[in-house]
Amino acid sequence: MSKSLVRTFTLLFLMLVLLVPSIVFGEGTDQPDSLPSENSNKPHLDYQGEAPVFQNVSVHDPSIIKDGDTYYVFGSHIDAAKSTDLINWTRFTNGYTTPGNALYGDLSENLAGSFAWAGENDSDSKGGYSIWAPDVFWNEDYINEDGTTGAYLMYYSASSTYIRSAIGFAVSKNIEGPYKYGDTVVYSGFTRDDAYDNNSVINKKWTNTNIKKLIENGTLTGARSEWFNANGSYANGIYPNAIDSTLFYDENGKLWMTYGSWSGGIFMLEIDKTTGKAIYPGQDGTTADGRLVDRYFGTKIAGGYFKSGEGPYVVYDKNTDYYYLYVTYGWLGADGGYNMRQFRSTTPDGPYVDAQGQNAVLPGNTDNAPYGNKLMGNFLFERKVGDPGTGIGSGYVSPGHNSVYYDAETGQQFLIFHSRFPQTGEMHEVRVHQMFMNKDGWPVVAPYRYTGETLDKVNTQDLIGEYKFITHVKDNSATIRSSVFIRLNDDYTISGDVNGEWKKTSHNQAELTVDGVTYNGVFVRLWDPTSEIYVMSFTAMSEEGVSVWGSKLPDKTDEEIVADVLKDLDLGDTANVISNLALPTEGTRHTEITWETSDSSVVTETGVINRPEAGSDPVTVTLTATISKGNVNATKSFTITVLPYKAAGLVAHYAFEDNLSDTTGKFSTGTVTGNRIDNSGGTITYVDGKNGKASVFNGASGVRLPNGLISSNTYSVSLWLKPEELTTFTTTFFGARDSNNWVSLVPNGPAGGNTMVWSGSSWYDAVTGMTINKGEWTHLAFSVDNGAIHVYVNGVEKFTGMNFPNIFTTTDASFSLGVNWWDTPYKGSMDELRIYEGALSPSEIINLAQIME
Repeated sequence: MSKSLVRTFTLLFLMLVLLVPSIVFGEGTDQPDSLPSENSNKPHLDYQGEAPVFQNVSVHDPSIIKDGDTYYVFGSHIDAAKSTDLINWTRFTNGYTTPGNALYGDLSENLAGSFAWAGENDSDSKGGYSIWAPDVFWNEDYINEDGTTGAYLMYYSASSTYIRSAIGFAVSKNIEGPYKYGDTVVYSGFTRDDAYDNNSVINKKWTNTNIKKLIENGTLTGARSEWFNANGSYANGIYPNAIDSTLFYDENGKLWMTYGSWSGGIFMLEIDKTTGKAIYPGQDGTTADGRLVDRYFGTKIAGGYFKSGEGPYVVYDKNTDYYYLYVTYGWLGADGGYNMRQFRSTTPDGPYVDAQGQNAVLPGNTDNAPYGNKLMGNFLFERKVGDPGTGIGSGYVSPGHNSVYYDAETGQQFLIFHSRFPQTGEMHEVRVHQMFMNKDGWPVVAPYRYTGETLDKVNTQDLIGEYKFITHVKDNSATIRSSVFIRLNDDYTISGDVNGEWKKTSHNQAELTVDGVTYNGVFVRLWDPTSEIYVMSFTAMSEEGVSVWGSKLPDKTDEEIVADVLKDLDLGDTANVISNLALPTEGTRHTEITWETSDSSVVTETGVINRPEAGSDPVTVTLTATISKGNVNATKSFTITVLPYKAAGLVAHYAFEDNLSDTTGKFSTGTVTGNRIDNSGGTITYVDGKNGKASVFNGASGVRLPNGLISSNTYSVSLWLKPEELTTFTTTFFGARDSNNWVSLVPNGPAGGNTMVWSGSSWYDAVTGMTINKGEWTHLAFSVDNGAIHVYVNGVEKFTGMNFPNIFTTTDASFSLGVNWWDTPYKGSMDELRIYEGALSPSEIINLAQIME
């Protein structure tokens, strides 16, 4: 090469070098190509993309169907919603409205065929709340009344009690209705002889179901004696509650219906595609693996023996050639431990087994918690002090009653369910999570809700770091499982709160071994709603059917972590302190937080305060936090002003001196009720009590007190009790803004039988750690001061807590003694009910507990 050419190339190279910084750093230009691509597999490139926007709906027991480009979920209480992206949902129904019902037109008349047995305004379903858990699907073979073929069939449940139910179907050529009644195909809860439920005129004898007609036309040979217990009642430990029906086609095009809830288990019936009616077996028997086949109910595929199990859903996956059965264990309430389980089978009618090979049909009257792969239960990716975002973190309470959408073209699967949420009571919404198949042929569930993510190739370097880690233990507990911290190290070990090994196989397959147990799943980037960024995550399942999840945290040094905790640490309003302070002792990634106080007689190092008596001045102290991680330390101080008690004023005093009058004269006399707050009837008598006379509650009566006794968030209640019986949930003093927002003083509450103050607004349990005795007088009192609650037994403080819900925001709240709208009435004596505006001090409570000793 000539010198002139060398010189020319050298000049060109130098010019290129000078231009590179402008190209790389975008000086004076907009260079979108320089940003990391969404599909880039280079390490450490964090393409965030746009934040998702959600539109949520509350549809309980959602069952999904796709029609064209639109997804629909149909649920209990005649609710339904639609979406084009599984992210933004719109409700289009109007509940139990009749006539003019969005789905059923004249609801009462249209579904009268099912309501004749169970449902509308009958027994436990008074008020019309009787239509449960429908499933809609397109049946191209159904023959309509006009001779055409093809219709949407909605299989719904009508129910009056926990066992007297019926499954019917209704038909429409339009997915959004209106649907016209077709027939009622399965009944349950029938008896051998004439019998009636409370608040019902329906004769439950089996001859009032469709079984009589099936016998007459030769489908059945007669009633089966095993359907009944020795006393003639329905044998619901073996046979199903006829609700929660869902339908599916098998690989050969046969149509099946699975159904059932609690007690007797889940059953399967074949359905005639042209009529929508059941094809009953006609004969009793057992399957090859020993499961029950009933002439009427079909083949048992799961549960039994009075154990929980409801909301069955079956989907066939052509890639694995398995039928996957999903059921939900536990009870649906926020305190019920609802959790989703999974089994699979090579044939539509079973046997369905879990990852351990255990049959979904229970072998006997045993705990069902070990059976079934647990996909999801109560959990919280807890936000610790110093973590990104705000609030307590993200998680679910009682997630369940799911359906599954399987896209045969893309292979994507989605889990659709309803869930409640930590610290929000009974409010529920629909959630959609994508599922991914692990190497063992089991779908595993994404830790966060679907936002359009795809399962892409991931880089090993991007997996290394700290994670929040959840284990879905195989129990039916209502306990919320909070995340712990682990680290996936660059040497493929796992350290932190658990130890083990990890590796990535293929493009995105995850394999984690923790404490000798191996979990298989996937790595996938998902939207973290707390930090509001896309993060690396993993989901995996063990051969024991236990699911684990991980959510990656940003990579940070100890100095950065301590700085984050220092910035985030906050005690709220410290200028007006009236109750114990919640002093965090741990920040993110096990950062240690210790506290010092300038005056422990006012505020201790654990946050316990000692308020000055009424009439005293406020007292100010300093609390200092020391934040430590590794060798890094920092401090932060807070000035705490503790306010004195305010003098509490007596609002009402019911002394029960042979009457129900208020001795202060401020409120009217109480009214005797029956066994519910709004029922008439009942009897209250009087005997010698703690002070003079006392009222006697006979276990079938109560007292309705005047409305508006309490109308603030600062109040106290004091009374004496002498129970004859201790029945769970039974109230003594009850106050409610409405049926969802209430306060109840219960001698034997839901938390381990504790005497407690219980609130239904956000399921707040103020437990005393004890149960009062039957047959002796006990003084109970509690005070609420702007969310701070204290509970006392015989003058001794047994509970203190914060964030008690503000219930009495109106001037017409309802109040009662011994009864509420739901539970067993109180049986025993009651004396000296006093209600105060303002929080009584501990010394005042002691005086009330001792004044009549």
